[in-house]
Amino acid sequence: MVWKVFLQLGDQRFDVTTRALVMGILNRTPDSFFDGGRYWDFDRFLRQAELLVSQGADFLDVGGVRAGPGPEVTPHEECDRVVGAIEELRERFDLPISVDTFRASVLREAIKAGASVANDISGFADPEYLPVVAQYGASVVATHVRLGPRIADPQPRYNNIRAEVVAYLRDCAQAALAAGINRERIMLDAGLDLGKTAAMSLELFQHSSDLVDLGFTVFLSASNKGFLGELTNTAVDERSFATLGAHALGIALGCRVLRAHDVAASRRVADTMSAMLQNRRNLAVEQRFVERSTQVVS
Repeated sequence: MVWKVFLQLGDQRFDVTTRALVMGILNRTPDSFFDGGRYWDFDRFLRQAELLVSQGADFLDVGGVRAGPGPEVTPHEECDRVVGAIEELRERFDLPISVDTFRASVLREAIKAGASVANDISGFADPEYLPVVAQYGASVVATHVRLGPRIADPQPRYNNIRAEVVAYLRDCAQAALAAGINRERIMLDAGLDLGKTAAMSLELFQHSSDLVDLGFTVFLSASNKGFLGELTNTAVDERSFATLGAHALGIALGCRVLRAHDVAASRRVADTMSAMLQNRRNLAVEQRFVERSTQVVS
C-alpha cells in the first residue's frame, strides 16, 4: 500500500506526503528578533504580505508578541495588533491564516476575524486554548518550550532532551485529539531555541524523525534562528544560506511545514525537495511492483 499524508488548514487539505508547505512570517511587533519592527507600520505590513503571497506562501502567520523576553503586551494590546491585520489579510488573499498566540482569548478573536490556524508556543498552557481550537474547527501547532513563552532560560537543563521533547509533544498531541481536533489538523514543533542551547536545538533538529514517528505533521521553525548563527558563525541578517540548508535537510528528515522569513527562496527549496522525494517514491513503488511480479511468476 502507498501511504499518503495530509494536512488540513481551514477548508484546504494539502497532500504533504512529499511536499512541504511554506508559511510566510508576518510580525505585528515593534521588537521582532529578525526584522526589528520593520513591518510595524501597517502599510508596510500589507505590502510585505502581498510580497510573501506573490512569492508562493501556502499560508501566512501573524504574530503580535515576540517569543522572547520583552515589554509586557496585554491581551487587549495583542488583539489590537493582530485582529485588524487578519481581517485585512482575509479580505485580500485566499490563503489560510495562522495566528501566533498562546492566549485563548486572543485566539478566539483572531479566528472570528478569519484565522484558521492556531500557532501556540506555550504547549497549550492556557486551559481554554484547545477548546477554542476545537470549537471553531481550526488547525493547531503544538510547540515545546521548557519554561514558557517570554521567559528567559539562559541555562536550560534536560536529562534526555530528545526523549523529553518527544514525550511533551506526544502529550500535547493526545490532548488535542482528546479535545476533538482531527489528526490532520495537528502539527508538532520541537521549539528550536526556545529554552534550548544552540547544541540542544541542533540535536533536536538533526533528529526531527523522532517527531515524524509520532504520526503528525512536523512543523520546522528554524528560519534565521540563533542555533544556525552559532553553527555558521553568522549574524541574524547573514543566515539566509544556513536557513535554506536547514530547510532542505528538515524536509529530507520528514518536516512538512517551513516557517520562513524568505518565502521565495524557501519555496524553491521546498519545490526542489518535493520533486526529488516524489521521484524516489515513484522508484520505490516501481521496485515493489517488480518484486511482486517476480514473486507471482516464480
